[in-house]
Amino acid sequence: MSDLVEKVGERIRQLRKEKGLSQERLAECSGLHTNYIGQVERGEKNLTLETLEKIVAGLDVSLEELFRFLGPMERTDALGEIVRLLSERSKADHAMALKVLETVLDWERNKNNR
Repeated sequence: MSDLVEKVGERIRQLRKEKGLSQERLAECSGLHTNYIGQVERGEKNLTLETLEKIVAGLDVSLEELFRFLGPMERTDALGEIVRLLSERSKADHAMALKVLETVLDWERNKNNR
């Protein structure tokens, strides 16, 4: 299968384990067969959108959270914490945090150029 299918399967396994679910329990919550969940996690099955919706519901996560691993860069623990904190805030708070971060980074860059 494709690299994407394998990555999605790995991500489903990761989220399932983070939630403390067995493959059997995820299958029950998703209305799917346990063997199918195993095949998905191993990247052996190409999911339909309908099946993906069932698995996301069974994991109690959003599609955004499922596909978060596809970002353009690897997230460090600190970056993940920043994203988590900002996800709970308003757009105005996002803009303010961005300005603060830009100011700090500019100050650091200028300090190093002296």
